[in-house]
Amino acid sequence: MNVLIVGSGGREHALGWKIRQSPLLRQLFFAPGNPGTTLLGVNLDVQPGDFEAIRREVLENEIDMVVVGPEVPLVEGIHDYFSSDIDLQHVRVIGPKKSGARLEGSKDFAKAFMFRHKIPTARYASFTSETLIEGYRFLESLAPPFVLKADGLAAGKGVLIPETLYEAKHQLAEMVGGKFGQAGHTVVIEEFLRGIELSVFVLTDGKNYVVLPEAKDYKRVGEGNTGPNTGGMGAVSPVPFAGAAFMQKVEERIIQPTIAGLASEGIEYTGFIFFGLINCEGDPYVIEYNVRMGDPETEVVMPRIGGDFLELLDAASTGRLEDRQIETLDHVATTVMLVSGGYPGAFEKGRLITGYDQVRESLLFHAGTRLEFGKLKTAGGRVIAVTATAKTMQEALASCYEDARQIEYEGKRFRTDIGFDL
Repeated sequence: MNVLIVGSGGREHALGWKIRQSPLLRQLFFAPGNPGTTLLGVNLDVQPGDFEAIRREVLENEIDMVVVGPEVPLVEGIHDYFSSDIDLQHVRVIGPKKSGARLEGSKDFAKAFMFRHKIPTARYASFTSETLIEGYRFLESLAPPFVLKADGLAAGKGVLIPETLYEAKHQLAEMVGGKFGQAGHTVVIEEFLRGIELSVFVLTDGKNYVVLPEAKDYKRVGEGNTGPNTGGMGAVSPVPFAGAAFMQKVEERIIQPTIAGLASEGIEYTGFIFFGLINCEGDPYVIEYNVRMGDPETEVVMPRIGGDFLELLDAASTGRLEDRQIETLDHVATTVMLVSGGYPGAFEKGRLITGYDQVRESLLFHAGTRLEFGKLKTAGGRVIAVTATAKTMQEALASCYEDARQIEYEGKRFRTDIGFDL
């Protein structure tokens, strides 16, 4: 089987690392991939949003399956594009069509979907510039802090949590006024839920599903969960408080109603569903849906999956997930993200990276790197995910941090307290 992974980050590198182990695999391609993925397969000079170029490469390389990593091509309809092209209809696509991708592409749609199907989530209401005064009144009905979410995709930066009513009103006015462009034309305001967060992932064929290992990621840039949100500074799996009883609640109250709800609304869905959850005194609530794997959670989820992952993807893409089991390994996986100085604000690129060839214990998943005349350099805010596995979280983190310190580049930063709250 020839497989194309769409995307260029650590998530796509980790997916490729796992798929590469399958005896079903003939050739692996990435569009566009990164310097790390060249060790696994062939990088194609194609961007995730260029569907015409992807079409050419799929036909030229006789691709059998396309695994879509990032959310934007899914929300923009890459699966629909394949389904409507007679030359591409035989290609299996892991990722939902536009109708299903609305779970991530529109926060307002996702919240309404949860309420329709009685899936536990925070109380909310949605507002635009035309209903700004009503938005102020809704904020006044809530206790601080407040949660404001841009309805559309905002590159992970569309969620604000102001601490005061004054700040919340100011931020709401800025958001509906164009702070996040079209993504913030509608703003979802939610009550703030107190608890500890985790990420749960399923692979589904639209009727059946398998639950992948859960994970917990760390979004804030600073130690002790301080500072602005980022795309993710690290992750751990498993999550100690997500035991059998808690996960049974997740399946019965959240996963099963979501899958059934999609089917009842006639939404065909093949691929991953990422449930961003919060544990409120032992009860799970949904914070958000994503329609793809998370990053950097994928970097700790993939090393905990045993068996043939590509075979599972194949079963999902052909509606054969019923009675399939996923093998979850007992060890702990942790990842620490090395980021550029200034991230998530303005940061410089092109810094020379050294020491990565000295890493022995950890897996290195490239996120924002590039090769320039044979030299590895930084090319993004998040640069490299350093992932280790061990019997305990403490042992895995010790390996991560030892190897994270081996890698050097100007402005390097990473959090030293991943897993501290577990």
